[in-house]
Amino acid sequence: MNRAVFLDRDGVINRAHVREGKPYPPSGWAEIEILPDVPQALMTLRRAGFLLIVVTNQPDVARGTTSREAVEEINKHLALHLAIDEFYTCFHDTQDGCECRKPQPGSLLAAARKYTIDLGSSYMVGDRWKDIEAGRRAGCKTIFIDYGYTEKQPESVDYRVSSLLDAAHIILGDKK
Repeated sequence: MNRAVFLDRDGVINRAHVREGKPYPPSGWAEIEILPDVPQALMTLRRAGFLLIVVTNQPDVARGTTSREAVEEINKHLALHLAIDEFYTCFHDTQDGCECRKPQPGSLLAAARKYTIDLGSSYMVGDRWKDIEAGRRAGCKTIFIDYGYTEKQPESVDYRVSSLLDAAHIILGDKK
């Protein structure tokens, strides 16, 4: 079986735009800023044999404030520059009640089926409570990148860090 690191996109791989203490995605690929040390962290995890799968909520598509094409262009831009195996993108809003929208684990479970992933040996890395809850519900270990957003925080998390590189060190056993 394979092991994976599931990654939220905005705030984990690229910089989120924070307004009034809450993170928001960039509006297009021209606004993308890959966070420092992310390429290094991803290559280190890839070399260690982990699949790298982005699992991202993009409800602005359902809300009509951004296009699906704009979101897909951002994903393509990131895939071109980073060691990412696949993107699972939920374009729904909360009231749609879908299984692919975090905190539901549907996207993680779909990736696990496709790639024969052992979820108990895998990790979910995110910067919001929904990311952590989706990972917990899927049976993954969870790593929360804590930016101090002024919103709901995860109820329980396996590890709390300040960057994806710190998360990679934990995953690889460099830190406890």
